[in-house]
Amino acid sequence: MFLSLRAVLRVLRAIVVLSVLGIFVIPAMAQQRAGSLRGQVADELGALVVGATVTITAAEGTQKSSVTAADGTYSFAGLPPGKYSVKVSAPGFSLYENAEVTVNPGARTTHDVRLVVTLEKQVITITEEQNLNTDPANNADALVLKGQDLDVLPDDPDALASAVQAMAGPSAGPNGGQIFVDGFTGGRMPPKESIREVRVNQNPFNAENAGIGFGRVDILTKPGMEKLRGSSFFNFGDESLNSRNPFAPTRAPFQIRYYGGSLSGPVIARRASFFVDFSQRVTDDNAIINATVLNSALEPTPFNMTRLVPNKNLSISPRFDYQLGANHTFVLRYSYNKSEAQNVGASDFSLPERAYDRSSTQQTLQLTETAIISPAMLNETRFQYIRNRSRQDGNNTIPTVVVQDSFISGGSQVGLAHNDDDRWEIQNYTTWTKGQHILRFGGRVGGVSITDFSPQNFGGTYTFSGGDAPLLDANNNVVLGPGGQPVIVSITSLERYRRTLLFQNQPGMRQLGGGVTQLSLAGGNPEAKVTQIDMGAFIQDEWRVRPNFTLTLGLRYERQTNISSNLNFAPRVFFAWAPGGTSVGSGPGAPSSSSQPKMVIRGGFGYFYDRLGERATLLANRFNGSNQLDFRVFNENVLDITKFSQDGTVTNVPSAETLAAFAAPQIVRTIADDFQAPTFTMAAINFERQLPSKFTFFAVAFNYRGKHLLRLRNINAPLPGTYDPSNPSAAVRPYGKPGDIYYYESSASFNDYRFFGGLRRQMSKGFSVFANYGFGRGKTDTECIFGSIASCFPADSYDVSNEYSRVSFIPGGNFFIGGTMILPKLKLNLNPFIIISSGRPFNIVTGRDVNGDGIFTERPAFATAQTALADLKRTSYGNFDLNPAIGQDLIPRNYGVGPRFYSVNLSISRSITFGDMPGSSPAVQPAGATGSKAGSTQGAQAASTRTPGGSATPSSNAGPSAEKRYNVTFSVNIQNVLNTTNLSQPISNLSSPRFGESTSTAGSFGFGPGGSAAAGNRRIQLQVRFSF
Repeated sequence: MFLSLRAVLRVLRAIVVLSVLGIFVIPAMAQQRAGSLRGQVADELGALVVGATVTITAAEGTQKSSVTAADGTYSFAGLPPGKYSVKVSAPGFSLYENAEVTVNPGARTTHDVRLVVTLEKQVITITEEQNLNTDPANNADALVLKGQDLDVLPDDPDALASAVQAMAGPSAGPNGGQIFVDGFTGGRMPPKESIREVRVNQNPFNAENAGIGFGRVDILTKPGMEKLRGSSFFNFGDESLNSRNPFAPTRAPFQIRYYGGSLSGPVIARRASFFVDFSQRVTDDNAIINATVLNSALEPTPFNMTRLVPNKNLSISPRFDYQLGANHTFVLRYSYNKSEAQNVGASDFSLPERAYDRSSTQQTLQLTETAIISPAMLNETRFQYIRNRSRQDGNNTIPTVVVQDSFISGGSQVGLAHNDDDRWEIQNYTTWTKGQHILRFGGRVGGVSITDFSPQNFGGTYTFSGGDAPLLDANNNVVLGPGGQPVIVSITSLERYRRTLLFQNQPGMRQLGGGVTQLSLAGGNPEAKVTQIDMGAFIQDEWRVRPNFTLTLGLRYERQTNISSNLNFAPRVFFAWAPGGTSVGSGPGAPSSSSQPKMVIRGGFGYFYDRLGERATLLANRFNGSNQLDFRVFNENVLDITKFSQDGTVTNVPSAETLAAFAAPQIVRTIADDFQAPTFTMAAINFERQLPSKFTFFAVAFNYRGKHLLRLRNINAPLPGTYDPSNPSAAVRPYGKPGDIYYYESSASFNDYRFFGGLRRQMSKGFSVFANYGFGRGKTDTECIFGSIASCFPADSYDVSNEYSRVSFIPGGNFFIGGTMILPKLKLNLNPFIIISSGRPFNIVTGRDVNGDGIFTERPAFATAQTALADLKRTSYGNFDLNPAIGQDLIPRNYGVGPRFYSVNLSISRSITFGDMPGSSPAVQPAGATGSKAGSTQGAQAASTRTPGGSATPSSNAGPSAEKRYNVTFSVNIQNVLNTTNLSQPISNLSSPRFGESTSTAGSFGFGPGGSAAAGNRRIQLQVRFSF
């Protein structure tokens, strides 16, 4: 059958199309049968490795080599399909080999590499400028210290923790930044000898992080080395080197002897290595007692003395690294810490008889396994177990007498206490690279079990507070007014105690202003237990939308036992945009050579959840009304049978059994059934700019908002207007019977606006610097933020409307700057570290319990023309009404502002190197190069091969002539070079005779104790360090 004309035309059209395809497509398909291989080289923690040599070998033996670019990437094009062997080498890292990399026909194969650090050479890297990029983990406001930059930090582990917390900034919370050691929480700060790197505030919106993004401090410890390396050190400090503490009557005896060392080397060449460090710190420390007592004539007298507080700390920590194969690495780390201290607890207002001894041990086991599942997938599993054991030995058979903010005498009340604390956690994280996406997901499960034996306050505590009382003349007679009535005045807590001693054997003692305010006494079962488990899971997609724009989307879920909060989903989103740049600098899809951006803009928003700490549940289990009894007595008939003597003896103290028999009121603690996990939102915008001379500028603005925050209220306190101090039993309480109920609820809020900016300069030509300035303002209606349970109670448990005010732990402004400066002519390394902070707010209270809740948190009102003279208190902070009427506006919480903080710290070191390396020979140096010689300072050869910017590069100074076998470093560490007197927060109790005074110095870094406060205002330590 003949074809129709239309059918013929169809056949001709098909022939033409097939011909065109044959001419153009088939050759193109033949060309596309060649594949390509590309990838990114990073270390175990994601830092880019620049300048690494990548060699690929085909099955027939053909080799090609490349060097990773500034963004850590490599690429090979036009590769015949088949299997290739990939080798990656870089100074300071173990050799990476994988013989099973397959290149498919016409496809681009991605093979990312993770190198294991060996620290084979301890030399500083002088590198090219660390370029900005849009890697989410490369935010310029993050602080990364390594190598010589670590020398700005103190050697003492306690002071070191305070220093990094200060650098984390006040936005991290009242207790400073949360510290992670090799990805784990809960452990102690390792010795500086074993620290490889410190990272602060890196990648704050990462969904992997459970807590608030800013304020995270990551401590990375040193792995093993491929050659036998070792070091030893000895630190010495003595009171003869220090200046006198301004609150000590004399320069107190003090001495510290801190010594230790480390050893590292191979176990199996290129497969297994070890690192072990040991240190012991023996300190003849002292505490300053700065109290006001009564002399034999019952006159107020300063009591100022120093008291020896010996303590000893031992730390041992071995680490074992093992390469199981081309795709698996295993890390085992164990640490043992033991601390002992004597005569602790006797300082500030506490008199010498309150001292007690304490000891503790902590054992930590950490296991980390890293597996390369495929060229595009990496999995990491971590396990940690911490075993804490602590003991306290003090006298709780003698009652304690607390004369508020004047002195505390009697027993320590800790008794023979011990605490067994066991913690564990398992983490598993997977990173999967797929096209333009880096998908990361995983989870963490942790638990804690605590058995606490605490006979705290079994001896009882008597409290004397201020109040109103008749005016007495010089002969202790009542002064009468014009109408024949006693003249009423405000008296301090010390005056009430004096009148108790004076009139306790006379009738009408309380009418004359004497008498103890309250008695608290515990009894029953001293043991309490708690277990708690928490978990978190997350998924995160880092999407390279464009070459200069990265968008990251994440979701995290949090859950814990002991509360009923279940729907704790935390979505997070953040971006990084490099205007004008064409490369983001890392990950898949980044071109290997392109223009690097000079400016990066980052922004993000996310939810975060905090946890209710297990200590709150432990207290609720302990003081549940039947396990351990906690009595609080206001009844004058019970209180007045107790007699006090001038030598501190207290007699006729009722026992817990007696109080229980008389149904004395108890304190019960309970957690709300509807307690919600504290919830925070954070929004931030970040601007980064590369400047000339290797400087980087950054500016960050952010806002925290919190809800469902922890607050404690006494929900069975006397109803407003029903409490009469002269007849406390007549008060009306919501639950009918007397007794206080401390109620943990999630009803508070928090809001914080802050800005900070700074400069960074990585090490170059012997100079590096990091600087940060921040300011802002935060407000909240609770101080129970970020896990702290101090100052959780409002002034009035029935009215929290006037509690919303500024936060006590956030100063108006804070600044720090540090760095490294090498002086070649003097052969010295200088590491200055300066911290400046404005004063922190503090809460002014009356020191009176006028509402009968047993808590001295009442604040005054501003004085008016109607304020009674007896209730008027004139201070440098204003005139206050100590007895405001119900409904009268109180002064804002945290109304006062404490003193500012300013400290200049400096480390000066000089290194001498000698001895040639085995098998080495002098190398010919290029013109203009300067190498180390025997007896010269190592200077620019004393830091890690990893650059301060976060990536690793080969050292331009490495070579046979640049490395010597032995190194001896002499250093001087000076805290508070200018001998500035930094005062602690002043006494905030208006009923104290010392209101507004600072009675001690602040910590070394304005954030926690940071070492001995009594050792000296300016402290100097000498160190000698030998390494090979």
